[in-house]
Amino acid sequence: MKISDLFDVQGKVAIVTGGSRGIGYMISEGLLRNGVRVYITSRKSQDCLQAAETLSEYGQCTALPADLSDDHSRSQFVEAFRAKEQHLDLLVNNAGAAWGAPLGDFPSSGFDKVLNVNLKAPFMLTQDLLPELRATANADDPSRVIMIGSIDGVRVPFGDNYSYSASKAGVHMLTRHLAHDLVRDQINVNCIAPGPFESKMMSYVLDDPERRAGVIASTPLGRIGTPEDIVGAVIFFSSRAGAWLTGVTLPVDGGISTHG
Repeated sequence: MKISDLFDVQGKVAIVTGGSRGIGYMISEGLLRNGVRVYITSRKSQDCLQAAETLSEYGQCTALPADLSDDHSRSQFVEAFRAKEQHLDLLVNNAGAAWGAPLGDFPSSGFDKVLNVNLKAPFMLTQDLLPELRATANADDPSRVIMIGSIDGVRVPFGDNYSYSASKAGVHMLTRHLAHDLVRDQINVNCIAPGPFESKMMSYVLDDPERRAGVIASTPLGRIGTPEDIVGAVIFFSSRAGAWLTGVTLPVDGGISTHG
């Protein structure tokens, strides 16, 4: 029951989608620093390659650029991964998109894009990688799938990101549904619902000093999330410490979800 054993992830193989920036980059760095072999993907090829080069300072990081919302591109990604690995210990479905528009003017294309990236792609990728997730999974050390939801899928957001909040609420339910069906395969499926973190998606708010102050003021713990906050939750779910958890959505939000 030593900490070094409970939270050990050394030697595991992970995929982090959307790993080239924001929360995905934080997770990738944290896993690499703790001995995990990490594959990152991103829709922007150059950004993905550059991120992997930088992250390689901390461990073995490989870029496999892909648009996971596109069936052909996702299939190519899966084949490229299979050419390198025979099993997968951890899949972090983090890649996401957002769209904002006033009610009455919200375009159909904005809804389709966000649901395809945020909800459909994680489901399809998890399904595609089931053989690799099953390969070495066992009762003592299940394979893990971690969905990245959002606190905006728990509460009603302040903005007009209708498709984003709907997609993340869907991710939370999808987590429970997959967890129920995959438990017999020794694959644990859990979800993290982050609050505000430094990311491109949040930059329109956090880069403005006044709006940033408002976000901090509305967060009970009085600050923005840090890499340690999100990495700690991922390692908990990925290690022996979290091996008996499945179907859980964990708010990592500084207490925002306590507002109801």
